[in-house]
Amino acid sequence: MATTSGSPFAYHVFLSFRGKDTRKNFTDHLYTYLLNAGFQTFRDDDSIERGKYLKVELPKAIKQSRMSIVVLSENYASSTWCLNELVTILECEARGAAVLPVFYGVQPSEVRKLEGNFKTEFDTYENEVKAEGDHKRRTELAERVEGWKAALRQVADLTGLVYQADE
Repeated sequence: MATTSGSPFAYHVFLSFRGKDTRKNFTDHLYTYLLNAGFQTFRDDDSIERGKYLKVELPKAIKQSRMSIVVLSENYASSTWCLNELVTILECEARGAAVLPVFYGVQPSEVRKLEGNFKTEFDTYENEVKAEGDHKRRTELAERVEGWKAALRQVADLTGLVYQADE
């Protein structure tokens, strides 16, 4: 994939989403629309070459994108991949990349306050922290969980779009 006219960006848009919630409906339609409109768009299921490591390629793609669209859905927080992507996306936002949150079937306040499924998932993560026997590992895990919470609060404070799935 070539960068355009000397730009350090390989993609116009990086899509972050929870596949089981939106891959076959909203995100698929959004991806198709963006491609048809001429936007080079990264989506994890077909943008990574076979044999490449997701753990390396996803952050790289985020950093090579002008903007990210984060589709926050009911089960977004159940994926540590999504949460790690979000942290990287917001690091890029601090350096000037644009971020557009789409609240798909959830309200910004639900994300910000960690309510509903977001609370359930973070209760699970916090129980994993408490259960970790190794002090160093427990500290690292606790810091990661706090970073995820901060990222969700930060993205929920951005101006975005609210889409009710039943509309």
